Amino acid sequence: MKELVLGLALCALLASPPSQAAGGGEDASSSEAPADPDFKAGVQAVKKQAWPEVVARMGAVVRRNARNADAWNYLGYAYRHLGDMDKSFSHYERALQIDPDHRGAREYLGEAYLQVGKVAEAEAQLRALDKICWLPCEEFRDLEAKLAQYRKNHPG
Repeated sequence: MKELVLGLALCALLASPPSQAAGGGEDASSSEAPADPDFKAGVQAVKKQAWPEVVARMGAVVRRNARNADAWNYLGYAYRHLGDMDKSFSHYERALQIDPDHRGAREYLGEAYLQVGKVAEAEAQLRALDKICWLPCEEFRDLEAKLAQYRKNHPG
């Protein structure tokens, strides 16, 4: 029975769309995103680390479709790299209002909390990822590693 449950979970995982993890340079999209030239250009700008272009492109996306959690997540990611933490936090939160199970937004929000020294809040994002991911997912492992590195660099 346990093997059946694990097999079904694996099948569900493999069948799920990649949009849950959008952000930070991975190719990911919502159902409408592939057809949106600004979204595509914004993803390319993330890969080039051209943060102002990411802001411009993903800003255009959310002006047309305020329900695009992936674009809000990319905006949070870009603003974090630009050092505007207030905008970063608000954009991640907007992504999570739209999709509370958005793994990329959870991971990157946790990383943003670490960036400003809010370990408890980062740990809360890790716990949320633990509940969202059926099996340990990349976002969980990445945030877990960032937390471990943060603790190593900030003992006590």
